[in-house]
Amino acid sequence: MKRVGVIGYSGATDRPPVSDLRELCLELGRKLAENGFVIFNGGRDGVMELVSQGARKAGGTVVGILPDGEAGNPYLSVSIKTGLDSQMRSFILLRNMDVVVSIGGEIGTAIEILGAYALGKPVILLRGTGGWTDRIAQVLIDGKYLDSRKITEVHQVWTIEEAIDVIGQLP
Repeated sequence: MKRVGVIGYSGATDRPPVSDLRELCLELGRKLAENGFVIFNGGRDGVMELVSQGARKAGGTVVGILPDGEAGNPYLSVSIKTGLDSQMRSFILLRNMDVVVSIGGEIGTAIEILGAYALGKPVILLRGTGGWTDRIAQVLIDGKYLDSRKITEVHQVWTIEEAIDVIGQLP
């Protein structure tokens, strides 16, 4: 069973940029659950909450890896309290996933994209969602690597269906 990490914008789900991605996030969560993937995320608000909501409504399992002092969103199946700040918590999150899907995001998302790559975890950039997901695509070597070592591929997709296909093709 593949463990799919979803990273991206945090923040209120009723305000941009998160509200602009509401339907996309709900649908991604639903599709991941329907395909039998276990979803891992940071367990908080924003993209994490919306993807969790979509997955739970479809009967999926969502594991939230929480930073210190966070209770987690109400759609998590399992909440793991790390006692760590958000950046350090991210490395625990990354160690527990097989592939990462990135949606928008600020500096925390950029750190997670780079961390996943360094750990050899394939990264899927859901393009057109803004933030570091779109910015980091501009520096890819050969359109799919973050450095000359070519540790793992960074996939660029424009639809949820493409993301699901890439996940399904990964070992």
